[in-house]
Amino acid sequence: MIYSPVSNSRLQYTCSFIFKEQLQVGFDITTDAGKFAAYEGVKINYSNEAISTSEFRIGSVQLLFENSIQQQQINCFETNQYKAFFKREGADLSFDILAATFYLVSRYEEYLPHEKDMYGRYAHENSLAFKEGVLNLPLVNIWIKAFADKLEEKFSPLPAGREVFKLKLSTFNFIPTYDIDIAYAYRHKGLVRSLGAFLKSPAIERVKVLAGLQKDPFDSYEWMDALHKKYQLKPHYFFLAAQKNGVYDKNILPGTTAFSYLVKQHADKYETGIHPSWQSGDDFRLLQQEKKIIEHITGKEVKRSRQHYIRFNLPAGYRRLLEAGITDDYSLCYGSINGFRASVAASFYWFDLEKDEQTLLRIHPSCFMDANSFYEQHFSAEQAYEEAMHYLKICKEVNGQLITIWHNNFLGTAKQFAGWRACYETFIQHINL
Repeated sequence: MIYSPVSNSRLQYTCSFIFKEQLQVGFDITTDAGKFAAYEGVKINYSNEAISTSEFRIGSVQLLFENSIQQQQINCFETNQYKAFFKREGADLSFDILAATFYLVSRYEEYLPHEKDMYGRYAHENSLAFKEGVLNLPLVNIWIKAFADKLEEKFSPLPAGREVFKLKLSTFNFIPTYDIDIAYAYRHKGLVRSLGAFLKSPAIERVKVLAGLQKDPFDSYEWMDALHKKYQLKPHYFFLAAQKNGVYDKNILPGTTAFSYLVKQHADKYETGIHPSWQSGDDFRLLQQEKKIIEHITGKEVKRSRQHYIRFNLPAGYRRLLEAGITDDYSLCYGSINGFRASVAASFYWFDLEKDEQTLLRIHPSCFMDANSFYEQHFSAEQAYEEAMHYLKICKEVNGQLITIWHNNFLGTAKQFAGWRACYETFIQHINL
C-alpha cells in the first residue's frame, strides 16, 4: 500500500512503471492516512510526515502533485555510489525516487525551452544526464534496484504468519534492431541515379556489382539471417519507404520489385516496422502513405516505427505516431551520441505531459547505434565494440532491456566499414554468456 496526500495521473503512472512493471508487484494508492496506518503489510509513505513506525517513507517534492510544466530545481548529489536529485532528508531514501524517475522517463526537460541541434532535434547537450556525465548509465534502473534492496531489508522478516517479502526484478533481454535506409550501395537505384553515380565516381566495384559479378557491398541480409539463426535472436527491422529521394532519404524506391521482395522476405520471418522518412516529418500524409506501402507489401498492419535520423520532438512527434496507428516506437535515443536518453533500460508507456495523461504509445529506448559511434563519436570498430560491451554489461547488471541499432551497410563488405561486421558478431557472442 502506498500513501500519498494526493493521487493523480502522474503518481499513478510512476508507481505503475516502478512497482508493476519493474518490481512486478501489485500496489494500491490511498489518500486515507488512517487506513494506511492500520494496514499491516508492506507500506510506503510518500509524504514528508511520518504516519506509522512500520512504514517505508519516501520524502516527496512537488513535481508529481503538479499538473503544469515548469522549470524544476535540479541539484545532483552522490548517494550509494550513484547520482540522484530531488534530495530529501530524514526519510528511508535520500531522494524522491518517484519524482526523479518521472522527470527522466517522461522526458520532462524536453518540454522546457531548449536549443535544437542542426537537424532540429532536442540536442543531447541540453540533457541533465549529459551535463552530469551519466548519459552512459541507466540511472532509473540503478535506483530501482537499490530501492528494491532497501524495501526487502525493511520488510523482511514480516510479522509471524506472513510470507517473506521478496521482490522479483524484471529480467535482462536483448532486442537487435536494424534500420534499412540504404538497402544497397549500387543495385536497384534506377537508370538516372546509376548514371549520375558513374559520372561522379566511376568505380570497378560498381561495374562488377551491376554486372552481377560481385555482391553488393551493403547486401548483408543473408549474413544477418545466419547470425540470428545461430544465436536464436529475434530482431526488428525498420524500412524507409520514401516515395522520392531527397538529401536525407536515399533508399531504393518502394515501387521497385527489389524493395517489395526485401520487405516481404523479412516480414515473413521477423518483426518489421516503418522507418518514417525525413520528408514525412513535415507532412503527416506522407507518413500515412509510407505506412500503407509497408502494410500493402507485408499484408500486416504496421504497429512499430523508428524515426529516420531520430527526427522528432515532443509532444508533436509522438502524437503523430498515435494518430497514424503506431503503438510501439523505437526512436528514443540520440542521433548524435550513444547513451540512455531517458536514463532507463526498459520500455514504458509515453506520458503526454501537456495533456497530463498516460497514452497507449509504448516507448522502447535504445542506447547504442553504429552510426553514432562511426560518424559522430569517430570511433573505430574496436572502440565501438568496447562501447557496446559497456551497455551490455550495465544492462545485465540492472536486469534491463538492451536495444541496439545497426544498419545493413555497416554489416556488409564495404571497405569504409571494414571490421564492423566482425566486431558485431563478437558482441553478439557475449549476449548469453
